[in-house]
Amino acid sequence: MKTSLPRTTAAQRALSAFHSSQAIIERLSSDLLFLENWESNPPPGTAAALRIGQIRRANPRLAAEIRQELLCECRPRRTS
Repeated sequence: MKTSLPRTTAAQRALSAFHSSQAIIERLSSDLLFLENWESNPPPGTAAALRIGQIRRANPRLAAEIRQELLCECRPRRTS
């Protein structure tokens, strides 16, 4: 379930706006990638559910933006 770059513009925007130490940036990146992956394909397990709950509580607006963007990505596009 590990990816190296955010897929959503919401996650990319959040990462680009964050300026701090490399360790904090890596942790934030890890959390954002986990959130994106969770919204696409949630893994089983209590630990994963607890982690996603913490991430969503800390960033409710970002979590909603990522969820919405991924939902739009999954919907088939209509052709006229």
